[in-house]
Amino acid sequence: MSTDFPATLAMYIDGEWVRGGGRDTHTLLNPATGAGQAELPLASEEDLDRALDAAQRGFVAWRAVAPEQRAAVLRKTAELLRERADHIARVATLEQGKPLAEARGEVIGAAGLIDFHAGEAVRVYGRVLMRPAGMRSMVLHQPVGPVAAFCAWNFPALNVVRKIAPAVAAGCSIVLKPSEETPGSAVEVMRCFQDAGLPGDVAQIVFGVPDLVSRRLLSSPVTRKLSFTGSVPVGKHLMKLAADSVMKMTMELGGHAPVLVFDDCDLEKTLDILVAHKFRNAGQVCVAPTRFHVQEGIYEAFARGFAERTKRMRIGSGLDAASNMGPMANARRPESIEALVEDARDAGARVLAGGARADSDGFFYQPTVLADVPLAAKAMNDEPFGPVALFAPFGTLEDAIAQANRLPFGLAAYCFTENGRRQNVLAEQVESGMLMINQVRATWPDAPFGGVKESGFGSEDGPEGIAAHMITKAVHIA
Repeated sequence: MSTDFPATLAMYIDGEWVRGGGRDTHTLLNPATGAGQAELPLASEEDLDRALDAAQRGFVAWRAVAPEQRAAVLRKTAELLRERADHIARVATLEQGKPLAEARGEVIGAAGLIDFHAGEAVRVYGRVLMRPAGMRSMVLHQPVGPVAAFCAWNFPALNVVRKIAPAVAAGCSIVLKPSEETPGSAVEVMRCFQDAGLPGDVAQIVFGVPDLVSRRLLSSPVTRKLSFTGSVPVGKHLMKLAADSVMKMTMELGGHAPVLVFDDCDLEKTLDILVAHKFRNAGQVCVAPTRFHVQEGIYEAFARGFAERTKRMRIGSGLDAASNMGPMANARRPESIEALVEDARDAGARVLAGGARADSDGFFYQPTVLADVPLAAKAMNDEPFGPVALFAPFGTLEDAIAQANRLPFGLAAYCFTENGRRQNVLAEQVESGMLMINQVRATWPDAPFGGVKESGFGSEDGPEGIAAHMITKAVHIA
């Protein structure tokens, strides 16, 4: 096993870094090589109970802290993230695989999100209602309480910040379980919060057997909110567990983002934008453009241009500055993509680029372009979550909207057209929590991030992110 992993893996419980002690461990793998590089301690039931007890104490104290003081801790955390960006990015690349430049951009983006929440911490407003003389009615927004949060491995720094920052800004405490496959980034982010002065009982991280951790945290009367980022099946399972106590929830689940490309788009610019965005993080992005529905008149030109650009991409270790795309995050992902590509090929799809694993010891799969993919193919119905672009032609605007809305998912969608009237129709009729027109950026600190239908409910980021950690109380005084 490699010994040069640049983070010391541990859990953070009640202000203490916890490891060893005879606990079970999980071997952290390097996705670029498949080799083990560190051992991660896993929580026992006693560890989880200790974290819950601390979260209860932490909430009582933290909710009473002035918003300006909460904001100061958040701003200091953002400052530390920026100072340590190169180090945290290297940790993220070694455990998740994405190119170093992408990882560093993720850390810097996470710092910006914390800064935004610091500003929002002092802007939680209620209102006073008009009543007859001698009466007063007020609407108050108060922190919901201790949060149990679970996040995925694909953005190991940003996902952690998305859970902790709004909870802390709102006055809540939180017990977070990041992915056991990318623990180092979470540890380094937590060290920034710790060094910025956040009390140890306010935010904690635990790792462990997912079913044990989720059942223990969600069955506890301490927990008042569930926040989850991950797959639809796991999200549905957690919702059922949380339903027993009718707790507040924010669910950011999977997607299968449609891309509607119309014949009046700037074709070359559209191709340049979409190819780079499709293969960002090896396609392991919940808002990744995936189902490309292209108007018939430009379909072949679009497919040809997309494939040509894809073939020029260079895959390799995320630590290699020449790499455009790193490995997939774990051994399951290439196997899953391989099965979906073979199914599409058997159904009649044309392989225009890629279509096979890369010759490497790590978890690599070639960036792949499939044209004429039948709607019955599995990849057209199940989120690939990998470096696969699926093409199919359409005729009319109505056809395009029908294809965009065909699946039970509705996280992100993309449209490329210069027609203003058409843009307005798409904004009204495409079923998604986020719609990008002639650009691909879905994540902005001041904008809500979330989906509809089976892609979940509630929002992260923006003022909505803090509002999701508040309860609304009406007070009537005579």
